[in-house]
Amino acid sequence: MQFDRVNDAVNNAENDALEYLKGCSASFERENGCKPKCFVHSFGCQQNVSDGEKLKGALSAAGYQPCDDLTDAKLIIYNTCAVRENAEDKVYAALGALKRLKKKDPELIIGICGCMAQQKKTEERIKAAFPHVDLVFGTFAYGELYSMLADIIGNRVRVFNNEEKYGDIEDGYERIRSSSFIGYVPIMYGCNNFCTYCIVPYVRGRERSRRPDDIEREVRQLVKDGYKEIMLLGQNVNSYSYGFPQLLKTLDAIDGDFRIRFMSSHPKDATKELIDTIIDSKKVCPQLHLALQSGCERILKEMNRRYTPEQYMDIVEYARGRKSDFSFSTDIIVGFPGENYEEFCQTKEFIKRVKFDNIYSFVFSPRTGTKAAEMPDNISRKQKGLWLRELLLEQRETSTQWLSRFVGRVCRVLPEEEGKEAGTLCGKNDEGVIVVFKGDKELIGSFVNVKIIKAMNWALAGETV
Repeated sequence: MQFDRVNDAVNNAENDALEYLKGCSASFERENGCKPKCFVHSFGCQQNVSDGEKLKGALSAAGYQPCDDLTDAKLIIYNTCAVRENAEDKVYAALGALKRLKKKDPELIIGICGCMAQQKKTEERIKAAFPHVDLVFGTFAYGELYSMLADIIGNRVRVFNNEEKYGDIEDGYERIRSSSFIGYVPIMYGCNNFCTYCIVPYVRGRERSRRPDDIEREVRQLVKDGYKEIMLLGQNVNSYSYGFPQLLKTLDAIDGDFRIRFMSSHPKDATKELIDTIIDSKKVCPQLHLALQSGCERILKEMNRRYTPEQYMDIVEYARGRKSDFSFSTDIIVGFPGENYEEFCQTKEFIKRVKFDNIYSFVFSPRTGTKAAEMPDNISRKQKGLWLRELLLEQRETSTQWLSRFVGRVCRVLPEEEGKEAGTLCGKNDEGVIVVFKGDKELIGSFVNVKIIKAMNWALAGETV
């Protein structure tokens, strides 16, 4: 009951703040002949892109007009990522460049949100070195957006909100989506795994799942609106508390011409039931992005991944036993603290054994606050960079051979954008492999049948049928 009263008080405050912001927007429009504009830019993963869509929708409801040019904006928000150090460096560089805009327009509101903003160290650095930044709020504070903005406008104060709060998931916002044919649908937030290298549990909090009926309602509306691909999002979708395979079956039963993807999946929770559900479905893509991180058992233990390379291989073999060319992609961390060259080579051999369609590999980036950041590390970054190059060369050869299985087949492709060469389009087939083919840009956003004529180390080339 006490939580309900607190929740009601927050909602009432937000409603009052929303009305205040609408009034401010109306006054601005009367004086200037247009609505105040907001610029929202998201760094990082698809989850951040989805959060950015939610932000734009919430700001639009408050009377702001989203824009693509930050020099036109009265409100600028950077939605940030904290997974790797270079992601944070990009945000600080972008914030520094905004100082001149703030000097030109003192009423401009500048803010950052998301994973990076959830960290106390970010708050301290912004307070000390970026006085032109007005708003810093973390991943738990989206439900207080209107109150925070009203406080800044009405009281001329800076607002910092990175408190970790739990309650009902606020996902009822109207979104302004970044695509008209690919719809991002978060199904859960947070992570309970605490891999030793990962900051996500500290900035996204513990796992919370959305209700299945809310997700189904959102997906049905997206399909009704003509969306062709539904991307289900979560830090570990396999941990979805209402049962992830069952959710996939429910969504697979929805009528319409669309396909379903999801990410990310943790190998310790990837079950035979999940594999069976994917393969037996009509709309769930026959592909699994399953983060390996290392092919060395000792390193996996140091990472607190809670599976062995052989247990990972059991998943692969079960899937390929049911569908011989089932597609896998993965993430690899090169140069984890304490890793030696022989252990790195175990990863290199393992990716040859699995035959991934694609790998996303990175040199280890220490994150303050994680256990791995405190581990001794005697391998230079330059040496790790050489290992990474070696791994990519190995994968290039493996993927070129493995992707050749598509040559001669007709694949269903969803073109997403124009290709680098004039007159070409670029999209993915149902297995998640990039396909490049000649075609008119009017085909973007619609399924196209493409016959594959060539396999490259990163993509397939084809021609329309």
